[in-house]
Amino acid sequence: MSEPDSGATRLPRAVVAGHGDFAAGIVSAVQQITGRGGVYRTLSARDLSAVDLEEALRKTIEEIDARVVFTDLQAGSCTMAARRALRGRKDVLLIAGANLPMLLDFVFAENLPAMEAARHALDRGRAAMSAIGGDRP
Repeated sequence: MSEPDSGATRLPRAVVAGHGDFAAGIVSAVQQITGRGGVYRTLSARDLSAVDLEEALRKTIEEIDARVVFTDLQAGSCTMAARRALRGRKDVLLIAGANLPMLLDFVFAENLPAMEAARHALDRGRAAMSAIGGDRP
């Protein structure tokens, strides 16, 4: 379910949750690029019911005192479980549609409070998208 810290000494301050190996893979890329993959705790929805996923998210958030949860799909099971787990909580920010530029930006904003860093990372993640080629007739 969770991937151990791959060498970084930083404590986790956010959860990354997704389908299959999404979370482990994207955090592995953060680790390879920055050496700061330990900023994240990963969670996979693989083989978990909606109830089990919600409970796993709730437990992970509490365990690391996370203030941010990044998920892969806006209407995916991880996001829906996170929304249920965070219902009534204003101290944790959920960001759906996570991408690599977003997670990279977040790890370098360690001087900002987690939710502020996540909002900045969200802007960076949106700005990092582009379409190249595919001219329309």
